[in-house]
Amino acid sequence: MLAEAFFTQTDLVLLVLALGCALVAGNGYALLRPPARTKEGELTRAPVARSLVMAAVGLVAAVWALATLTS
Repeated sequence: MLAEAFFTQTDLVLLVLALGCALVAGNGYALLRPPARTKEGELTRAPVARSLVMAAVGLVAAVWALATLTS
């Protein structure tokens, strides 16, 4: 199969770990450090509920990936 030629099982788990950590870090940063100046038509803050849900999804993905790598 073509996917097996490019990705091993560990590579896919590492990709999920990286994406999960990026979701947590990016959404956390958006909540903690809103932009100093906003352009017209932009939000002054990130939507809190959406950011928390996306950070939680990222945390679940990262924990799952770490559990898979350590087992």
